[in-house]
Amino acid sequence: MRRILGYFLRGLVFIAPVAITVYVIVVIFTTIDGWFGIPIPGLGFLLTLVLITLVGFVGSTFLARSFLAMFDRLLERLPFVRFLYSATKDLVNAFVGEKRRFDQPVSVRVLGEARALGFVTQKSLNSLGLEGFVGVYFPQSYNFAGSLLLVPARDVERIPASSSDVMAFIVSGGVTDVPKLTTPTSTPAVPGKA
Repeated sequence: MRRILGYFLRGLVFIAPVAITVYVIVVIFTTIDGWFGIPIPGLGFLLTLVLITLVGFVGSTFLARSFLAMFDRLLERLPFVRFLYSATKDLVNAFVGEKRRFDQPVSVRVLGEARALGFVTQKSLNSLGLEGFVGVYFPQSYNFAGSLLLVPARDVERIPASSSDVMAFIVSGGVTDVPKLTTPTSTPAVPGKA
């Protein structure tokens, strides 16, 4: 009986990630296909990708950038819309925009020799009266949330590894492969840190 249970659990380990991934993809495809009302599965999703790419292409022209800047200023004046729009825009830019914020993985000393992995999002907090502090975002494992801590720069050490590998390691709760270092570990996390 124990051997059968072992086979079952091993099968679950193989099937669960595939099944969950397929389920999420199917839900995304059918939801987006439903928006367009197209009877061909996946065509709505493909049209969405083409539309987003086309908007990105048009948005890179000078005229479109001027229009988007004007539209941006308009949305920044509306009370509730300003908060939602700014937060969403900053979050998207943090991952894929020109002002990426999650591109500097770090290790922070938190208690004695214990360390936490995160990403430097602000290299200077002087405007808050916190000279020598930096903003570090700590994603939570198995979650899309996280915490922002303001920590002394001396406790922050840059991790010379791929940001995506470090993020996957954190979000998986340390279950994925340990990120491979890409350069020597003596790189400072923030400018001017010895």
